[in-house]
Amino acid sequence: MIPDDNSVNIGRPRYHHGDLKAALVDAGLGLLAERRVEDVSLREVARRVGVSATAVYRHFPDKASLMRALAEEGLARLARAQHEAADAAGGGSAGFAATGRAYVRFALANPALFRMIFASPPLTASEESGKEVEAMAFLRANAAAAVNDDPHSRAAWIRAVRAWSQVHGLAMLMLDGQIAPSDALIEEVIDPGSCT
Repeated sequence: MIPDDNSVNIGRPRYHHGDLKAALVDAGLGLLAERRVEDVSLREVARRVGVSATAVYRHFPDKASLMRALAEEGLARLARAQHEAADAAGGGSAGFAATGRAYVRFALANPALFRMIFASPPLTASEESGKEVEAMAFLRANAAAAVNDDPHSRAAWIRAVRAWSQVHGLAMLMLDGQIAPSDALIEEVIDPGSCT
């Protein structure tokens, strides 16, 4: 008699239905929470979801395409964290500073994902291209709102880049161990007065 199951699949959870692409992204994000980008493979993502490697290739033909999807989802999560921080602070310059602090805290909570987002091909478009992903548009709008300026002005763009440089630099210094991660220091460095 032939067994009903395939011995290769014994003990492996099975993916039954739903959005496989989203499940693969979630599994990839879970792996990034545990290890470095270099240590994440398509096969391991497939194992975590309980599907064959072939099933992964239908959605992600190579590791680079999976990493791009993870970076896009990471950037969306970062934007959500910043929106929530700005809303909680009540907008204005306090909200703008809160988005910067949320940025650094996101980096510290998600080091592999954060590094991958900014090591990937740019997900944010330049001012010159006329296209922006949601996170950059939000940064520019917040920079302008903090000083009652037009979000499409050159001044708002420069203010946004200046603020981004400050928070990204602080995040990287803390991630790389050059400065000890400190919530108090994040609060001191990124105050409403430093963001205008």
